[in-house]
Amino acid sequence: MARETGTPVVGIERDKAQIVEALAQAKAIGEGNLVDLRQGDVESPPLDDREWGFFDVAHARFLLEHVRDPLAVVRSMVRTVRPGGRIILEDDDHDIARLWPEPPGFSSLWQGYMRTYDRHGNDPIVGRRLVQLLHQARVIPQRSTLMSFGSCASQPEFLPMVANIIGVIEGAFSGIVALGISQEAVQSGLDALREWSRREDAAIWYAVSWSSGIRPGGNK
Repeated sequence: MARETGTPVVGIERDKAQIVEALAQAKAIGEGNLVDLRQGDVESPPLDDREWGFFDVAHARFLLEHVRDPLAVVRSMVRTVRPGGRIILEDDDHDIARLWPEPPGFSSLWQGYMRTYDRHGNDPIVGRRLVQLLHQARVIPQRSTLMSFGSCASQPEFLPMVANIIGVIEGAFSGIVALGISQEAVQSGLDALREWSRREDAAIWYAVSWSSGIRPGGNK
């Protein structure tokens, strides 16, 4: 965003190691001066008094699915922008994911993965709620869309996409087992997914929800 607009961007991240890595990458490509990364919590951003209500845009991507109170986060975002400023939300609705021909056991495995979210108080389908969250935060919704993408076995990005799906399931392995799905069933589903990735007719479809709105009170 900073590169496209020429305006420095403030980013909030709770993990210091992530900030160190992000700054290293930015400096490596000569863009260290475009980012101001601060360690803190999204519900209470580390901003100076002068910065509240100062920014033109507040943007959250793949964040709301990982917090217990997404509305509190959106309300905090609203407080950071000036009247007329934009709030942009991008997030997952994991129920949209489709693989075809469906690998054996994938449906129950993916449902188990989504259920691990609510066990932590999070929402795996928060993407469909973005406009509602904007409205509840007293933002004027202006746009809602899906950024759709997919891949098939002949495309170079196909195997990395499969690897990402496998990775998120493996990361939730213990949580899925805790729901009552046996370790054998989870492992069998992962093995079937790897085998499926070798099919010449395999395909993946997915979409990310994208919504934006305006803080009332400005000219835009």
